[in-house]
Amino acid sequence: MALYLHFPFCRRKCRYCSFVSCAGREADIPVYINALKAEISRCPGGESVGSVYFGGGTPSVLTPGQIGDVLATVRSHYSLSSGAEISVEANPGTVDFPYLTEIRRTGINRLSIGLQSLNDDELKLLGRIHNSYQAEEAFQQARQAGFDNVNLDFIYGLPGQSLADWRRTLHGALELSPEHVSLYALTLEPGTPMWQDVESGRLPAIDPDLAADQYELAEDMLAVHGYQHYEISNWARPGYECRHNLVYWRNGPYRGVGVAAHSCLDGRRFANTDSLDEYLAAFSRGELPAKALDEEIGSELRSAESAILGLRLESGISADNIKGSYRQTVAEMTDLGLMESSGGNIRLTRRGRLLSNEVFCRFLPD
Repeated sequence: MALYLHFPFCRRKCRYCSFVSCAGREADIPVYINALKAEISRCPGGESVGSVYFGGGTPSVLTPGQIGDVLATVRSHYSLSSGAEISVEANPGTVDFPYLTEIRRTGINRLSIGLQSLNDDELKLLGRIHNSYQAEEAFQQARQAGFDNVNLDFIYGLPGQSLADWRRTLHGALELSPEHVSLYALTLEPGTPMWQDVESGRLPAIDPDLAADQYELAEDMLAVHGYQHYEISNWARPGYECRHNLVYWRNGPYRGVGVAAHSCLDGRRFANTDSLDEYLAAFSRGELPAKALDEEIGSELRSAESAILGLRLESGISADNIKGSYRQTVAEMTDLGLMESSGGNIRLTRRGRLLSNEVFCRFLPD
């Protein structure tokens, strides 16, 4: 089982962010940690856990002592596998060498740093709290602190971002030489500040054709430097694929703890309330938080989700698992050049990765 721990706190909300996070509430972190530990204690104990992921928000606003406290609770309640992958998301501007050294000592063995760009103008556009110097400094300090498994997050498809701009960011990322790279196309949800700027004309609209060119440029450049494109948005040096996320993509069991955290266990999908205030209030009353989602996953939906998630992986899905109406779907997608057969598996082609959402829709039950 994979274990996800959500920490919704941020120094400042980024202008594109629609995740469950809040700025200016660091004073609530101690009581939130107590609530999160209480939720863990009420989950079935003794389960084997192969990965732990501190996500957010910005988990690196927690002190090393708080991270160690949460990890101690996890270790006492679950059976943490030997060599378990334990990741923390961190943002430049919230970490330094002493901090990274201390969280490394607590048992954190994988760091995911949200650089997002190495261009100062783009970082300002995104509303990040750091500049390009601080971005590179955070990575170098992680190395000095002993982290040998580091992911770097970047965003492409920004309004006004040229192909040359993106190429320079990719060059900078490759010079840092992380073990893992995650690249995400910018998507703007209604109500976010950047969405409002695009809607009002203060920013140009996102150009999907240019974003596709940027994606293909990344594929080519990362391949030349030895990175395996093992999932649609993720590249890794051999042996450094994110084990936690592979559980999701293989439709395996995972438990989420904390506000808005999602779980998928024993044929059910469920999620906590996305209100920080409601989450804290529930535990102050000695109760579990209300569920924002609780549904049974039927066999047809589970098959569809396994296919969709598996197709996100470079390896694809076994051809033996393609049955019924899916065979016609695969045949149609193959004729369109979006899917191909390889080594007994069915997988997306290069063009199929660009049009993956259109492919995935075809696998959903009516």
